Amino acid sequence: MYRNILVSIDLGSPATEQRAIAVAVEYARLFDAHLHVLTIVPDYGMSIVGGYFPKEHEKQALAAADKALHDFTRQHVPAEIKHRHIVGHGSIYRQILHFAEVTGADLIVMSAATPGPEDYLIGTNAARVVRHARVSVLIVR
Repeated sequence: MYRNILVSIDLGSPATEQRAIAVAVEYARLFDAHLHVLTIVPDYGMSIVGGYFPKEHEKQALAAADKALHDFTRQHVPAEIKHRHIVGHGSIYRQILHFAEVTGADLIVMSAATPGPEDYLIGTNAARVVRHARVSVLIVR
């Protein structure tokens, strides 16, 4: 049923992401699917903000995220599950939607925390992905 599963992991909350990765691994095992494990390094939002960071900050942040993602998958993705690592950079929900297209994902798996008051005004990343995705989205709480 599913051939390519994209799972988005927030490395800032690894304990919260354990359920999402476990569900994604089980789906990958069940359907003999390829698992694409994505984490995203957010951008600064405004270019003026970037001026306060050292020139190499972005490159270092991406390298650190890549290492952390590999460490995370070593702990949570069994070796027999076909998987790859992806580190995105920018708007979280836009990167998830972008990599869903790039990987040919037919399922997106992501966790979602209980929304706070601010999320009712601007929306959560999970809500945006669900609203705009062209494929099925499984939200793990």
